Amino acid sequence: MSPQQIRSPFRTCSSSDTHERTLALAAVQQQIITCERCPRLRDYCTRVALEKKAAHRQDTYWGRPVPGFGDPLAPLLVLGLAPAAHGANRTGRVFTGDGSGDFLMQAMHHAGFASISTSRHTGDGLLLHGAYIAAAVRCAPPKNKPLPQEIRACHLHLSAEAAALPNLTAIVALGRIAFDAACRLLAERGVVTRPRPPFGHGVVWRPAGGLMLIASYHPSRQNTNTRRLTMPMLQDVFVQARQLIGGN
Repeated sequence: MSPQQIRSPFRTCSSSDTHERTLALAAVQQQIITCERCPRLRDYCTRVALEKKAAHRQDTYWGRPVPGFGDPLAPLLVLGLAPAAHGANRTGRVFTGDGSGDFLMQAMHHAGFASISTSRHTGDGLLLHGAYIAAAVRCAPPKNKPLPQEIRACHLHLSAEAAALPNLTAIVALGRIAFDAACRLLAERGVVTRPRPPFGHGVVWRPAGGLMLIASYHPSRQNTNTRRLTMPMLQDVFVQARQLIGGN
C-alpha cells in the first residue's frame, strides 16, 4: 500500500466549526502513519503484525505508526508512552484494544472527557470531548522500551500535532517518558523548564507562559495490577485537569 493510499483508522469530526483544524490534524496524522525514521521499531511492528497474538489471530493488524486522536479543539492533551504491540499496533488507535486503554478511558469518562468508558476498537463509537490523546513514541517498541534516540526522532510528530491543536492549555503526562516529552515540548515553545518538579503522580506544574502539566503514573498493567495506580488515583488526575482547564 502506497503512502497516498494509507488512511487514518478513525473518523474525524466534520462540523464546520472544526473543519479547518480537522484538516490540519489529518495532514499531520498522515505524516505520522507513513514515518520510517526508526528501522528497529518499524521492523518490530511489522513482525508483530504478521506473527500476531493467538487471541487476535483473525485480526488484521494496523502495524504502522499510530497518530493521536480526539477533539481538534481540545484544551487538554493526554500523552502516553507508545502503542502496545497487540493494542494500538493492532487497532491503529492509541490506547485502544488492551487493558490500559480501558483503564484510561474509564477515568476520562468519569471526568467527562470520553463518551464511553472503554476503548476496544476503532468502530466502538468512542468520542473525546475537550481532549486529544497522543504518545511520545508512535511505534510499538520491543518490551515497551524505546531507545533514547527513538524518543528523540519521534518528537517532531508530537510537536506537529500540538501545533495543530490551537486551544491547548494543559497536558496530562502518563509516565516519566511522557512527562519528559512534555517538558521538551514546552522548552521548544520558549518556556523555561529549569528547575522543574520531579516526576510524581498528581504533581501539577504551572510554568510561566506555558501549558500546565499534570503528571500521572502510566495505566500499564504493571502499575494497575500492583495498585501503584488505582482507578480513584487516575480519576482524580482527570477531575483536576477538568478544573484546571476551566471546566465544570
